[in-house]
Amino acid sequence: MGMFDFLLAKKQTASVAKDRLRIIVAHERAGRGGPDYLPMLQRELLEVIRKYVNVDAEAVKVDLIGDGDNKVLDISVALPESNAAA
Repeated sequence: MGMFDFLLAKKQTASVAKDRLRIIVAHERAGRGGPDYLPMLQRELLEVIRKYVNVDAEAVKVDLIGDGDNKVLDISVALPESNAAA
């Protein structure tokens, strides 16, 4: 029986891999629930903000938040600290 133990181990490994894949697919599907325009909106906002202030790409966050029956567009911009003394 010890000679066939390696076959059983592969089935368990395959089962674990299948469960992990299900979790990944479910996570990807949940992420798709948002509108398709949000990534493009975030890039365009970043371009406009960079005309006036030098910010990183991670400085602009755009999210769609459910607020009861309404959805709220939440835009957060982390501006760099000014080095100039006032």
